[in-house]
Amino acid sequence: MKVFRNINYWFSSGYLFFFFVTWSVWWAFYSIWLNGTLGLTGMETGTVFSINSTFSLIFMLLYGVLEDKLGTRKTLIWFQSILLMGAGPFLIYVYEPMLQSNLIPGAIIGAIYLGAAFLAGVGFLESYTEKLSRRFHFEFGASRMWGSLGYACGAFVAGLALSVNPHLNFWLASAAGVVFFIINCFNRIEISEEEQKSTSELSMKSVIDLFKLKKFWFFLIFLFTTCVYGIYDGQLFPIFFTQHFSDVQTGYQVYGTLNSIQVFLESAMMFVAPFIVNKLGAKRSLTLAGFLMCARIVGSVLVGGAIGISLIKLLHGIELPILLVALFKYIALNFDARLSATIYLLTKISGELGVIAFSSLIGSLYDLSGFDLTFLIIGAVVCVATVFSIFALHGESKQHVKRLQHEIN
Repeated sequence: MKVFRNINYWFSSGYLFFFFVTWSVWWAFYSIWLNGTLGLTGMETGTVFSINSTFSLIFMLLYGVLEDKLGTRKTLIWFQSILLMGAGPFLIYVYEPMLQSNLIPGAIIGAIYLGAAFLAGVGFLESYTEKLSRRFHFEFGASRMWGSLGYACGAFVAGLALSVNPHLNFWLASAAGVVFFIINCFNRIEISEEEQKSTSELSMKSVIDLFKLKKFWFFLIFLFTTCVYGIYDGQLFPIFFTQHFSDVQTGYQVYGTLNSIQVFLESAMMFVAPFIVNKLGAKRSLTLAGFLMCARIVGSVLVGGAIGISLIKLLHGIELPILLVALFKYIALNFDARLSATIYLLTKISGELGVIAFSSLIGSLYDLSGFDLTFLIIGAVVCVATVFSIFALHGESKQHVKRLQHEIN
């Protein structure tokens, strides 16, 4: 295929692959590490997640504005590569001791580093890759597929390493960060006069004008509400899953293996998702993703046994690619494409605000009522948000679709 002969496609894919390896070898078991290894309660774990989200908001806004001004320049990629290489020593020698001795200061310091490197860094890297995909004419989903493969490889190794020593996961993260740095050393991107002129014309007024658009607010509201799905998936589901096994260590290993299967499915769907989104349209695809989220959350309560809950987890591998590709398509079709990084990271800010608002509350609800009631409430919230999207999100015209397809081809 034509895309596989595009050198910029391979560099973009390399960035995504090794970033997600670096992230997944510790993040896939983050809540398990906090709850099981460090012994934090559901309320304390929720507090850590909330603090993480609070600081990641600052970096998301900063990254969005800077990246749109920089265009495809690599300035922020260099900064991110340094943070990725330092992840292991930071997590082992700074973050873990501080969480154990003084939770709140430790959570704040961790949130600054993890927010810049990963929680906001993932959105920045995805938006940067999307800019490269439009400039060098390849589908974003085809490149993002390699990020999912990286996550799968990292999560598979992480499940085995965690049962030995969590610190091994953290050192593996730094090793993958070194490879990310090496890739960046070899990648050469020349900035054209046209891009320099286009990015120089952007200003804070361009960003402020976004907030005058009703369709932009409806877009943010939809994503804000569905953020509770992220709390379910990252904060509660890993703990819920391991309870289906008599031996916790076996649960860790099975969860790691299942994470890999899920993300390999996600990788395949990343390649297919652009075709689905182009067929259904960005708005309908966002709605479809919302209903898949709801089905997974409520399904967790309805199914029984390890096999049933494992199949429910795999739905994430179908939902995420559709959601992610549809988000970028929706942004490109309905807003100024030069502001794609800012808009995308603002949508993530909307979701993180939801995490801040609901994470500790949902953690407390779990402590008091258990998983079943908590999951039913989260599922109801996501369902309402999805129904809202049917009436509130802006449909795209055929003219806009043709314009976007012309940019890709």
